[in-house]
Amino acid sequence: MSEEMMNTAVEKEYDASQIQVLEGLEAVRKRPGMYIGSTSSSGLHHLVYEIVDNSIDEALAGFCKNITVTINEGNTITVTDDGRGIPVDIQAQTGKPALEVVFTVLHAGGKFGGGGYKVSGGLHGVGASVVNALSEWLVAEVHKDGKIYQMKFSRGNITQEMTVVGSTDQHGTKVTFKPDPEMFDTLEYDYETLHTRMREQAFLNAGLQITISDRRGEEEVSETMCYEGGIKEFVRWYNRHKTELHSEVVYMAGSKGDAQAEIALQYNDSYTETLVSFANNIHTAEGGMHETGFKTALTRVMNAYGMKTGIIKTDADKVSGEDCREGLTAVISVKLTEAQFEGQTKTKLGNAYMRTLVDSVVNEQLTVYFEEHPMVARIILEKAMTANRAREAARKARENIRRKTALGGAAMPDKLRDCNETDPSLTEIYIVEGDSAGGSATQGRDSRFQAILPLWGKMLNVEKVREDKVIGNDKLQPVITALGAGIGEEFNLEKLRYHKIVIMADADVDGSHIRTLLLTFFFRYMRPLIEQGYVYSAIPPLYKLTRGKTTRVAFSDEERDQVSLEMRADNPNAKVEINRFKGLGEMNPTELWETTMDPETRTLKQIRLEDAVKADQIFTLLMGEKVEPRKEFIEQNARYVQNLDY
Repeated sequence: MSEEMMNTAVEKEYDASQIQVLEGLEAVRKRPGMYIGSTSSSGLHHLVYEIVDNSIDEALAGFCKNITVTINEGNTITVTDDGRGIPVDIQAQTGKPALEVVFTVLHAGGKFGGGGYKVSGGLHGVGASVVNALSEWLVAEVHKDGKIYQMKFSRGNITQEMTVVGSTDQHGTKVTFKPDPEMFDTLEYDYETLHTRMREQAFLNAGLQITISDRRGEEEVSETMCYEGGIKEFVRWYNRHKTELHSEVVYMAGSKGDAQAEIALQYNDSYTETLVSFANNIHTAEGGMHETGFKTALTRVMNAYGMKTGIIKTDADKVSGEDCREGLTAVISVKLTEAQFEGQTKTKLGNAYMRTLVDSVVNEQLTVYFEEHPMVARIILEKAMTANRAREAARKARENIRRKTALGGAAMPDKLRDCNETDPSLTEIYIVEGDSAGGSATQGRDSRFQAILPLWGKMLNVEKVREDKVIGNDKLQPVITALGAGIGEEFNLEKLRYHKIVIMADADVDGSHIRTLLLTFFFRYMRPLIEQGYVYSAIPPLYKLTRGKTTRVAFSDEERDQVSLEMRADNPNAKVEINRFKGLGEMNPTELWETTMDPETRTLKQIRLEDAVKADQIFTLLMGEKVEPRKEFIEQNARYVQNLDY
């Protein structure tokens, strides 16, 4: 080994001096994403959820009936509850007031077997301290034993020791905090996001009253929610834009030891399932053992009832789990003492015994319900059998397409103008509205990595048909074939031919409709495309401004005015000609490339799926069979529309 290499080795020696120990809440500020998921808008809202979860725990323990969440001026948050109030006496381990420990020590709280809570959502015990660490300032106020205790913090550090600031006949906790601008990409709270979460919690905790208020505008916006019917009302709310097949919501509940499970379900005439699950009031977006138990039992009970009554004749006619869940809306809520979640974001439940409990509850109680309500049972089973026949028809349609493909060789759509690159991670496809825009895009593109697929006419609204009608549809088949990954249950992301799918439609009402139809199709039949962030919307310019030989474009009215001013900076009286692009087809290939397709200058909007259930509701509302809810939505929101373009 050379002397130079030996010196380098010595310099790179790994010893104790290179081990960094982060004291207290420093770790949270160093790696906030580990504790709240991200520092984006979702992480910002997660701070509120952590504090509210503590109040919910008080409700679960039977000591809290009212929770208030307020967005104040300046995007500060106040959460108030009428629970017992965070303890203020000295905590034996630390010799400090419990209030201080809760807000300054990670993994401190009444959720680790100390008898504070039997059931809790915030099982990691990091909620209050993490919010404190990531806040510019936080004030905690406890009403307890006739006194008002107050403590103040800044970025996790104490700025005011616990002090008695008054007397009271109330009980509960009030926390006000301001998110730290050093930590977050945005500090703007979205009322509707918080409203949705609080409504969810009100449904899950029957009888608990939750009020959400927004005081930032000229007029305060506020709603108080309390649902005595609990998750039965939750199911009705999910089905409000759909036509239910039976009027009564089926409700089942049971417990074993400290574990409890409740399930509510109702079928509607749609072709999609809405299955939402919770564990200790935490939305388990990725499902888990409780969902598995429900699905298994539902399929078993329906097939057993069908065989017993003769509706299903043979084993070959039995319906699959997917058939049984077509048109189903179900909410599963379980409560347990030692919940095992995957990660701090708690998106999947891992406790195997919850599968057994939910399976048992559904198996026993749904069987009894079907026996006592044969008409409802028959309606539900016949829907599943119709879904089974449609699935078989879809399979045959796929087989026919495969056969044609095999006989006809490479069956890429005639209108597809493919790219030269074959590595999907380097390629992108523009799905373009109309042949005119398709022609300009084909001439203007970089053919090394950009493919063009023009669409003609309005495509099928997949919200109103089953999969067998979608497969082979002459408007959708070119998209399915070009992407190469299949659809529905056979969709395979590994076969995807392009990792950027760009919808490029005109910035008008027709363009918006085409974009919505395509997104509905992707959401219903190719959802992983959206989940993995492969779908984008191109943003074409609205205006072309010309002064002499100088030409610029603008993407909004505000930008148009600003660009016009800039072009006349040297001569305010100069004439700037402003033309409104009527469509992509009006642009010449060079303009289309420079404004909408060049990776160096273009603007793309990535289509993300932050809330699958909310997305499902919106697609049903906008694209479903029921006209009245859509009309109501337009009437309520029309006043917010400034223009129908980007």
